[in-house]
Amino acid sequence: MLDSVMFWNEPNNQSHWDFHMDHDWVQFGRLVRLAGAQVGAAAPGLRRVLGGISPIDPAFIEKMREHGALDAVDVVAVHGFPLDWNYWHAPDAPDDDPATVPTGIHAWPRKIRLIEAVAGRPVWATEVGVSSFGAEETQAWGLRETARALHAVERVYWYSLFDLPLWREATTRHKEAEGSAYYRHYHMGLLTAEGRPKLALSAWPTVAGRMGLCQWYHFEDEATLRESIRWFHELGVQDVRTGISWADSHRPGAWEWFDHVVASLAPFRVLATLCFTPPSRGRRPDHTSPPLDPHEFAWFCGEVARRYGPPTEVSTPSDLPLSVM
Repeated sequence: MLDSVMFWNEPNNQSHWDFHMDHDWVQFGRLVRLAGAQVGAAAPGLRRVLGGISPIDPAFIEKMREHGALDAVDVVAVHGFPLDWNYWHAPDAPDDDPATVPTGIHAWPRKIRLIEAVAGRPVWATEVGVSSFGAEETQAWGLRETARALHAVERVYWYSLFDLPLWREATTRHKEAEGSAYYRHYHMGLLTAEGRPKLALSAWPTVAGRMGLCQWYHFEDEATLRESIRWFHELGVQDVRTGISWADSHRPGAWEWFDHVVASLAPFRVLATLCFTPPSRGRRPDHTSPPLDPHEFAWFCGEVARRYGPPTEVSTPSDLPLSVM
């Protein structure tokens, strides 16, 4: 079973949702409303999470409120990488004193409070991390400091268990044109792509129990699935965030693969991110495109909830009021 599902990934990031095709995120708001209603009807016990936002922007959450999307979710999520891409060194409001406002990793509690104030719902940090691109020592320090900064947050997920293999393209907009920023994507894991432990892995015992792990599984990548589960057990991981791709659902044998992944992750509390537009179903043939029909994504989310959500209790005659029996 899944514990929770997330509707999309970083919808305010052009690399994941083409907001130039969706002015003011009106279509995305509708997408979330439809998906939230489907999941709520299919599996009421499944927590519904608004796709983790990056950058952390209260104005985007306010737009989701205006579009009615917050009414369809139970949790709002944020992503942040203050040592790699976000660089939190500027005040968040005009009256902030730059001399006293926390910066970098230490700004995490303030970022969470900014979103809580607008969302009126729990805020999870569903993707946090530090790359080892510059030095493994920096990543190990960042893991410990991130856990300390986010100790009061209900759910925190480190990105990720494995590095991204160099032969696989990172999901980002400008690719190699981003320079070193692009290559940082390949060094976010506690382990190299080949499975070699990095220094951050030795720091994991200090945060175990307070932090979950992210790991994506490409279609029919049995080796990564099997090896990651071995490491989850060894590291005492309880919470896992992964993805179930709407685009992959159009492949032959997709649901058999999804069944296998979810069953294999049964020992853990799993948050599944549901995203990626099938090229044939987008307004533009790309995974970032708003879909031609958002009801199709909502059906997909509902099917995931029906197959993998907590079982719905069925009333028995003894449970029914006397007037009904």
